[in-house]
Amino acid sequence: MPQNESAEVDLDQAYAYPEQAAGRSYVRSNFVSSADGGAEVGGRSGPLGGDGDRQVFRTLRWLCDVVLVGAGTVRHENYGPVIVPPQRRELRVAAGLAAVPPVAVVTASATLDPAARLFDAEVRPVVLTCAAAPADRRAALAQVAEVVLCGDNTVEPAAALAALAERGLTRVLLEGGPTLHAQLAGAGLLDELCLTVAPLLAGPDRKTITMGDGWPEPARLRLIQVLTEDGSLFLRYQRA
Repeated sequence: MPQNESAEVDLDQAYAYPEQAAGRSYVRSNFVSSADGGAEVGGRSGPLGGDGDRQVFRTLRWLCDVVLVGAGTVRHENYGPVIVPPQRRELRVAAGLAAVPPVAVVTASATLDPAARLFDAEVRPVVLTCAAAPADRRAALAQVAEVVLCGDNTVEPAAALAALAERGLTRVLLEGGPTLHAQLAGAGLLDELCLTVAPLLAGPDRKTITMGDGWPEPARLRLIQVLTEDGSLFLRYQRA
């Protein structure tokens, strides 16, 4: 369990959403990075995380209304549905949340396999796409997910969040990938970053937690929490 000044902490309390997240979209991202800024090793984020990171990962999922992710990450990481054990389901329901949060996937092209493990879920995923996506792909995905149009030629980040909020999904956990992360942060729609810094150097030519087109100016953050375990740092930032 990650610690703060040698005292074990309650992760539910440490990562509780602010009260305003119940009434409006509040976007929290969760990433792991090496000490030199790499967001992957061998194309995957898993090798960077240890037991503490996995505990934080699960806790953040169990506290959110919806897990938001880009289609590339879904394909590359072979995403499945969110797993919530029975005791956590009871806690979620008691807190006014659905027993299991859905996964929402952003894809401008609707290039997802309807037979993928993500769609073998008790809670139907949400596919956030656009009118330019081929109609046959949208129709195929509509058999296994709720398909929502959030723009004409691309998925507009603000429209995607609005569509989720209309469904009562305001506590948004963004898990990647780096391009979607950059789009939301660059548009001023990222409220919080939870970042695990692993005690290793990943080396040159790695992806970072933001990729894509440049921004006119940095997105400023303020550090609100630091936890540690086995040399890893667990940092929590909010938008400044």
